[in-house]
Amino acid sequence: MEEPVLDPAAAKAESTRSALRTAAFWARDLTLSVLIAVVLIVFIYQPVKVEGTSMMPSLTDQERIFINKFTYRFGIGNIERGDMVVFWYPGDHSKSYIKRIVGLPGDVVRVDEGVVFVNGQRLAEEYVPDEYRDRQSCDAIRVPPDQYYVLGDHRSSSNDSRAWGTVERKYIYGKAVFVYWPLDRMGRVR
Repeated sequence: MEEPVLDPAAAKAESTRSALRTAAFWARDLTLSVLIAVVLIVFIYQPVKVEGTSMMPSLTDQERIFINKFTYRFGIGNIERGDMVVFWYPGDHSKSYIKRIVGLPGDVVRVDEGVVFVNGQRLAEEYVPDEYRDRQSCDAIRVPPDQYYVLGDHRSSSNDSRAWGTVERKYIYGKAVFVYWPLDRMGRVR
C-alpha cells in the first residue's frame, strides 16, 4: 500500500485554516470572558477602595473590598441591622460612604454617652471596641419609612447619621461582602 503524497500548498492551507480556527476560538472565549466580567462588575460585584478610618477595626483605610450590588438592587435581599452598606452621601450624591446599619425604618434610635439604644434596648455592638467609642449623646429619632440610621464602627472618627440624619433606601447601592486586599486581611466582611 502506497502512502499518499501531501501537496505542500495544501498542507500550508490546512495549517492556516487551523490557526484561524484557533484564533477564532480564542477571540470568542476572550469576548465572552470580558462580557461576563462587565456584567459581574456592573450588576453584581464591584471592587471599591475604603478611604478613611471611620469603619475601623472592621475595615481599614486603603483596604480593597468587593461590594454586592445585586442583593439590594432588585429588592431581593433585605437590608438588615448590622449590614455594612455603601451609599451615596446624602449631602453630596457624588460621594460614596460605607457605614453599618443600626436603625431600620420605624426604629427609635438613641445614643446615650456613646451607647446605642434601638427601641429602648441596648444594641450589642461587639464590632466597636471600647477605644473606638466616643461618649457623645444624641436625642432619640424615629427612623422614617424607607430610610436607615447608619453609624461608623470608629465612632470618634465617623461622620454618620448622628451628624446628618438618616439615609434614604434609594441611595443604598451595595453591601460590603469580601476583603481582597491586603492579602493578610483577605476574607468575608463580618
